[in-house]
Amino acid sequence: MADHFVTTDEQRELRTAVRKFAAEQSDEQTVRRLMESDPGFDTGAWARLGAELGVLGLAVPEADGGAGGTLVDQAVVVEELGASLFCGPVFGTVLLAIPALVAASPGEVRDAVLGPLVEGARTAAFAVGDRAGAFDASAVTVTASGDTLTGTVERVVDAGAADDLVVAATGPDGVGLHVVDAAGPGVERTALTTLDLTRRQATVRLSDAPARLLAGPDEAERVITHALRVGAALLAAEQVGGAQHLLDLSVEYAKGRLQFGRPIGSFQAVKHRLADMLVDLEHARSTAYHAVWALDDGSDDPALSTSIAQATCSEAYAGIASAAVQVHGGIGFTWEYQAQLYFKRAVTDAVLLGGAEEHRARIARLVLATASADGAPRVATGTEVR
Repeated sequence: MADHFVTTDEQRELRTAVRKFAAEQSDEQTVRRLMESDPGFDTGAWARLGAELGVLGLAVPEADGGAGGTLVDQAVVVEELGASLFCGPVFGTVLLAIPALVAASPGEVRDAVLGPLVEGARTAAFAVGDRAGAFDASAVTVTASGDTLTGTVERVVDAGAADDLVVAATGPDGVGLHVVDAAGPGVERTALTTLDLTRRQATVRLSDAPARLLAGPDEAERVITHALRVGAALLAAEQVGGAQHLLDLSVEYAKGRLQFGRPIGSFQAVKHRLADMLVDLEHARSTAYHAVWALDDGSDDPALSTSIAQATCSEAYAGIASAAVQVHGGIGFTWEYQAQLYFKRAVTDAVLLGGAEEHRARIARLVLATASADGAPRVATGTEVR
């Protein structure tokens, strides 16, 4: 493994701190309580993540109120939150809204919105239509007229509990990115019934809702594309965390569950199942961390790297979740056991920001577009480009 993927002492300490926090604030009993509550997460715990641990804006420059770290640092945090099935607006705020704000040009609106998100004082949702995790102007369903927005955005993750909505809207000069106060006039949010109760979604309807321009048509596409790529890479890291937890859970169960007087982990079929889960997990981990490194380093194709990560991690998490249920046998299917909670998160995550098949199709287009008679296109090697 290249040096780029060896975690530093600081990152290992960061992982330990977040894991301890998650053990205290996101145990199974807490997750079950919060997913049935309103707003669906503990606002005090969220504020601690921002103000006390300072992990919501690790990749935000210090000048903008962040920690001035890297996306790899942020991925470490997201992985641990995914491992504990943390209930909170991680997807909308950390994976998408904050990266969009960081990518936007400095300005009054950007600075006013970004600071409270990093501190954990406010939350956000990213109400931007996409095609398989990529920007597509034709997918934008909101129109801008002056300083107001009108239109509907379906299935917006974390919209129900968001304080701010980052919305793409088409105006006279093209698509711009705006910030809307979610509790302001002209905003209606309708909660949706979803498979994963720990990651809520809502339909957002805007009717002449007052909005502040974050990025005009000259830079909105760049900002949105950056946010979607960062979101895809960090989502992959979250999927790795959930998959790791399920593997650990399955191994412990296989050691303790007796059948015919022997632990089921001693049976060849179970050993093979667990080994396959481990191989899939390590493959997913490599692609996820390569994607965040590629976005940070800039020496590899971020579009290719993030699509490889999403195609791999979505499939791996869903497959490992299914295998974990089977390793646990009858108990794995029950509501009382935690495996079903992770299975639902895995299935939901697999369709956010594009499914595996869609990303594989994009990978094929990207590779074929750069292929030549002189050789294969450059694909991530993990080595430094000089």
